[in-house]
Amino acid sequence: MKIYIVIPAYNEEKVIQEVITDIQKAGYENIIVVDDGSSDKTFFKAQTILRNLVFRHKINRGKGAATKTGIEAAKLLGADIIVTADGDGQHNPADISKLIKPIEFENFDVVLGTRLLNPKGMPFYKIIANHIGNFFTWWLFGLWVTDSQSGFRTYSRLAAEIINTQSDRYEYDSEVIREIYKHKLKYKEVPIEVRYTEYSMGKIQKQSLTNGLKTLYRMIWSIIS
Repeated sequence: MKIYIVIPAYNEEKVIQEVITDIQKAGYENIIVVDDGSSDKTFFKAQTILRNLVFRHKINRGKGAATKTGIEAAKLLGADIIVTADGDGQHNPADISKLIKPIEFENFDVVLGTRLLNPKGMPFYKIIANHIGNFFTWWLFGLWVTDSQSGFRTYSRLAAEIINTQSDRYEYDSEVIREIYKHKLKYKEVPIEVRYTEYSMGKIQKQSLTNGLKTLYRMIWSIIS
């Protein structure tokens, strides 16, 4: 089966090459990077390794928009399975195989990587924030999952064709949960390792309390508007 790894990236010039090479070392060559309007050299550093599989938004549109661009590119390239992973190096490429197997061998449509099934090393405030995010995702969209904000996920070709989200920013991850529920897609959660580093924890665009409230507001507004 043709597997593509999609990496949305914003100002990740310090780590993007390492992220790409670590995935390649894990045995995956089809990697797409979408630079979401970075002001640094993310695009050029990724391009030195991947050449034509690096795309760029002229302006910063948000993690959801970059992820969707990458998924659309993977579909055009004939992907059977699409894996999404963050561009800051938090996700362990060794976990990719665990995310793929339920689709490849067990007929699942979506596999959600979850930090909350094995939260070892996860800061306590992030655990609390994720539980809050899970609650509001369930309250708004009707499906309870253990890590509604995880960006480490895998989609079958069928799921990639069916899932239709409107949001461009962090609420995109929760909208995917809505689509799973809406279309009765067969899904599975698997535990993943998250590698928190000083670099990844210092990313200012990562979810904070303020960003979390903004995300919740946009989720509610998308329903009532």
